[in-house]
Amino acid sequence: MCTPRAPEEILFCIISYFSCLLSSRAPVGRENRLSACCSFLVKLMSSHLTTPGPSQSASQSLARSEWQKKLTPERFYVTRRKGTDPPFSGIYLNNKESGTYHCVCWDNPLFSSCRVANVFPGSEKKYCSGTGRPLFSEAHGTSGSDERDAGILRGVDISLGLTRTKVVCKQCGARLGRVLPDGRGPSGQRFCINSVALKCKPRKY
Repeated sequence: MCTPRAPEEILFCIISYFSCLLSSRAPVGRENRLSACCSFLVKLMSSHLTTPGPSQSASQSLARSEWQKKLTPERFYVTRRKGTDPPFSGIYLNNKESGTYHCVCWDNPLFSSCRVANVFPGSEKKYCSGTGRPLFSEAHGTSGSDERDAGILRGVDISLGLTRTKVVCKQCGARLGRVLPDGRGPSGQRFCINSVALKCKPRKY
């Protein structure tokens, strides 16, 4: 039996199989044929619906209770319940160490910072603007405007009656913060990220 991956392939298999079965000259009753068709359809749809998407990972299948055991209450609230940490409370707000900021849930790299900002103003990847949260000009792994190799994904956030762009971890779906089109530097973007969703790994020289 084929296991299609696209809706048009499913439809083609269904039509082909039904046509062959219902037009068969084999001594099978009409009810038996219909039952066989329904059974095939159920198996086919189950195969399609349970096939993981390309962005799914083992971490995304963790139950909420498992995340609750794995994380502190603050981290669970922000990353799994779509909360935010209080402004000016994050440990990374004023952190100026060069390093990589990883997802607190899955440990994959999300953002990076560098000290060259002290020499070349405006070129830093992490900066402060008085918003009360760490800000980044681009995601780690970004090449120009290409984020295919980045550790984050963008999505639409319609909470509070507003339409904004949310940022989540590509590997586990952890809520990280938001991105706005009013940032500094070449990217023109401002990733406003919750400190509690990150853990910094200092750069080793």
